[in-house]
Amino acid sequence: MASEQNGGDLNFESELFKAADKLRGNLEPSEYKHIALGLIFLKYISEAFEAQRLKLLKEEFADPEDAEEYLAARVFWVPEIARWSYLKANARARDLEIVDPVTNKKKKVDIGGLIDAAMEAIENANPTTLKGVLPKDFGRPALDRQMIGDLVELFSNVKMHEDGEKARDLLGRTYEYFLSGFAGAEGRRGGEFFTPRSVVRVMVEMLEPYRGRVYDPCCGSGGMFVQSEKFIEDHSDRKDAEKAKQLISIYRQERNNTTWRLCKMNLAVRGIDADVKWNNEGSFTRDEFSNLKFDYILANPPFNVSDWWRESLADDIRWSFGTPPQGNANYAWLSHIYHHLAPRGTAGVVLANGSMASQQSGEGEIRKKMVEEDAVDCMVALPGQLLGIIRSI
Repeated sequence: MASEQNGGDLNFESELFKAADKLRGNLEPSEYKHIALGLIFLKYISEAFEAQRLKLLKEEFADPEDAEEYLAARVFWVPEIARWSYLKANARARDLEIVDPVTNKKKKVDIGGLIDAAMEAIENANPTTLKGVLPKDFGRPALDRQMIGDLVELFSNVKMHEDGEKARDLLGRTYEYFLSGFAGAEGRRGGEFFTPRSVVRVMVEMLEPYRGRVYDPCCGSGGMFVQSEKFIEDHSDRKDAEKAKQLISIYRQERNNTTWRLCKMNLAVRGIDADVKWNNEGSFTRDEFSNLKFDYILANPPFNVSDWWRESLADDIRWSFGTPPQGNANYAWLSHIYHHLAPRGTAGVVLANGSMASQQSGEGEIRKKMVEEDAVDCMVALPGQLLGIIRSI
């Protein structure tokens, strides 16, 4: 494939996505994205592991069987059953005998069951970072085994690992492009887990989050913080980039469990450390960081949510500009975000254009108080339908 010769070309991600999408068949994009992204993740960490293993084999006192040797190099330990070479060799398996990583008993699997076992083994080997994160439903009867095998062979033709930061950047770009592609295929629902890079970049360039605590109360798949770290790298001396990144602490919360898992995987392939919390109640009723203030907040909350209100929120301390309307969460998000800002903190928030002029249910009064109390530095009006246009490109 051209990708092997030209990994830096943006056509690499585009052509790979087109090839993978052809294999989707009648499977919904919302379901297929977990299959494709899971395999991309598996392919990369396996190649990164093998590259580190070769380095250790050349070092006199290194132990290539010691998981700590890999952790020290920010590389995940990959058990033998999860290594890509093994999966590739068994891409058409129908009756393969393996040892189940959970029960430790022998069982027979096809390629779908083998990938599930691989994901389980990787989680068990890296519990602090990956426990409960990776997709493990490749073996379900509804999935076409031919399609899974074809995907394994497709990704086998792509060399995702290179030395140093280029490896992480290559997969990060691939992972982000696939997220964007699936967001476009899912339409409006895609906005729940993906904010276009161009929009995030505008926010990051305006806030310049060099150091301190950075927070996203509805983090989606993690693009805000990927771009924050990219900003630091672009504005730091190459030798000091890693030190500069250590000056930032990342905190985030997500209500949707599948989106939370996408985020954890996205950050993991980028090597970004973050405190990412999940609960199914959300930031309003169960604020995981209620006692923390942040230097920077970047957020793209869901627009015009109507079912957010709970009676327990009636006298909440966060409503310093007035109680937000029960039928629309836009100003609840703004109030929540403002409440979490440190004394000199700044926030960038993506909201529906209509929220800048709405007078319904007291929103105009809340906005007026925010302006009068100097809580608003500026408002940037993006072109109408911009998010939808970007996702369809």
